Amino acid sequence: MSRLAGKTAIVTGGAKGIGLHYSKALAAAGARVMIADIVDGQDLAAEIAAAHGADAAASFTFDVSDEAQVKALVAATLTRFGRIDVLVNNAALYANLSPRNYDQWDVDVWDRVMAINVRGPYLMVRHVAPHMIAQKSGKIVNIASGAAYKGVPRMLPYVTSKGAMIAFTRSLSRELGPHGINVNTLSPGYILSDTGLENATHVEEERIPVRNSRAFKRDAYPEDLTGTLVFLAGSDSDFITGQSIVVDGGSVNN
Repeated sequence: MSRLAGKTAIVTGGAKGIGLHYSKALAAAGARVMIADIVDGQDLAAEIAAAHGADAAASFTFDVSDEAQVKALVAATLTRFGRIDVLVNNAALYANLSPRNYDQWDVDVWDRVMAINVRGPYLMVRHVAPHMIAQKSGKIVNIASGAAYKGVPRMLPYVTSKGAMIAFTRSLSRELGPHGINVNTLSPGYILSDTGLENATHVEEERIPVRNSRAFKRDAYPEDLTGTLVFLAGSDSDFITGQSIVVDGGSVNN
């Protein structure tokens, strides 16, 4: 039987970049996936449905930083699938950010990063967790970054937001543990995704130094993350909570 058969997952930022691979991997593991993104995910939902059945995926276009839109997403997911078992807080502002010194970040950019990368996951949990509490089970996977462990320079708002997600996970796991809900963090290293490769500045500043810092001297791709994601979403991780699993080929060990 598929590892996530009978489960419903929401993947924020699930229509493109690494999130697209998360959506596909969860569906391949048997989950019904709500692809939630600021861009239209209908084509991806249709592709997943063609591969795994008509009930395998749906899409919802929304802004994760807007509470009314988050409420609408949760309501649409419950109407479509009847339950929510897995929440992947993946939506984040990163690829459109150009590296710069600490004192060159405009306040409005800083606030927008925090609104999407920190307030967004909080709003998702605020409106999803009550349904998980009612069913006495659930898996929340917050996507952070190896950058928060390494203190990557010239990306201060992004790194700060991902450090916040690690702390968010630790605190939230204590609150939701008594209700049978697991809360963990998946922290990717620098991944060569479609959206990341679109920003030549990121590639130039990060790709080679990060690759050289790894125990495994190679580039990393979205497929390197999906096994860990499915593990955290499934029953094999039932006694793991409050943890951050770094998937970066050993870079943060250096």
